[in-house]
Amino acid sequence: MTERTITRADLVETLVKEVGLSRADSAQMLEAVLETIVQALERGETVKLARFGNFDVRSKRARLGRNPKTGVEATIAPRRVATFKASQLLKARVEGAESA
Repeated sequence: MTERTITRADLVETLVKEVGLSRADSAQMLEAVLETIVQALERGETVKLARFGNFDVRSKRARLGRNPKTGVEATIAPRRVATFKASQLLKARVEGAESA
């Protein structure tokens, strides 16, 4: 399996080819979609994309951690983290692509 990273520019290029929008309109559309997702997560909302997956925000409590290099204990502050759970369809497609 070859490693390749898909960038925003790649997504914009796909919109240009598949939808036929201009590069500027495609970039603006992508940014609007991503910003909508980010704003919803900032508000603590779940973002559900059918047949793709769910983005959610989880609150983690403070906990005691350890520096693996020195072994010194330190308190890790409470924080909110974004999580993603893939849909069954996405999982199936990724698994099927692995064997192809």
